[in-house]
Amino acid sequence: MTKVAHRWRRISGSDNNKQVTKTGNPTKREARPVANIEFKGVSKRYADGPATVPGLDLEIRDGEFMVVVGPSGCGKSTILRMIAGLESISAGDLLIGGHRVNDLPPKDRDIAMVFQNYALYPHMTVFDNMAFGLRVRNFPKLGIERRVREAAETLGLADLLQRKPGQLSGGQSQRVALGRAMVRDPQVFLFDEPLSNLDAELRVQMRSVISRLHRQLGTTSVYVTHDQVEAMTLGTRIAILNQGTLMQVGTPLALYNDPDNTFVAGFMGSPPMNLVPVTNDGTQLTCDLLSLPRAHLQGQKALLLLGLRPEKLVYAASAPANWPRLRGEIELVESLGAEMLVHLRTGNAQLVARLPGLREFTLGDTLELAFDPAAVYLFDAESRQRIRGDVDVARAGVRA
Repeated sequence: MTKVAHRWRRISGSDNNKQVTKTGNPTKREARPVANIEFKGVSKRYADGPATVPGLDLEIRDGEFMVVVGPSGCGKSTILRMIAGLESISAGDLLIGGHRVNDLPPKDRDIAMVFQNYALYPHMTVFDNMAFGLRVRNFPKLGIERRVREAAETLGLADLLQRKPGQLSGGQSQRVALGRAMVRDPQVFLFDEPLSNLDAELRVQMRSVISRLHRQLGTTSVYVTHDQVEAMTLGTRIAILNQGTLMQVGTPLALYNDPDNTFVAGFMGSPPMNLVPVTNDGTQLTCDLLSLPRAHLQGQKALLLLGLRPEKLVYAASAPANWPRLRGEIELVESLGAEMLVHLRTGNAQLVARLPGLREFTLGDTLELAFDPAAVYLFDAESRQRIRGDVDVARAGVRA
């Protein structure tokens, strides 16, 4: 994909009289207005039902790519629509660039949105689809021509400008939708699950396109998805929602390595973190995997959850001698080529291990694995919140 060695720069005039010039730099446009987005106690409630979003406090920083992720029905699309002005706000304040926009019409928010369905006009060419929004805003013809061709070059569409949507593949159609938003040169991009209709290979390609586009333009972007892989690969930061409640915000690695609760631990990562119930008698955990020092257990509840990522389980033969061992019966093996997911039953617990795909197993065989005790997480079984502290494995091995 060719990088365009210039950028757009607004000089003067209202939306109906914007002029466009080119400079020689390949980075983001100059004099961009600050476009941080702030939710201050924002709620959304429909009729007399429960709040879809019960009170959101979140800041999306200027220029960052924020991914809002969560299961279906968690309120993520509602949040996106409130930013766009397509949903009213029941309570609280929404600020863009420091200005309250609760009552500002969508057309005045300087926002461009990319949808799950491409929403292209079938009777128009690619060029006309990308230019449509600018023509509605009475942009100069020369400025429209320049913006569309520059965006088309950036997105690899330069040879497709005279085609119609029916002649395009799904990936090409989605790039046209991106280009239509891009030529608007908005202060905020909104993406509403834009890759959901694409096959797996095209999703990977389009993730790369969107990521490069953000690095080039530096525009504040909010991306909604239910796919944690998209969230991990695209987001500067990720906001995880569950039933309208913000569970945690952070960088992809921070959320994966330092989850605040079992929801985040289970949602980020595929397969999810192993969670095993353990009991606490005040001095140690009655679990076949590990025990904790007395001081750390004091004041904790009787029932806890032990967490361990699948990739932290390794073959016992290759692990240090002081790492705890566990043995389990193999119930299922999912071969993924370079690696495999091995499902084990050990005692009353079921575990998944991510192992190198260099061996073959027989269902029902016993497999011995080991893990680094520093990789263990503990959660309160009732509140599901993380219990933070050092763990100490007291036993060198475990019962089968």
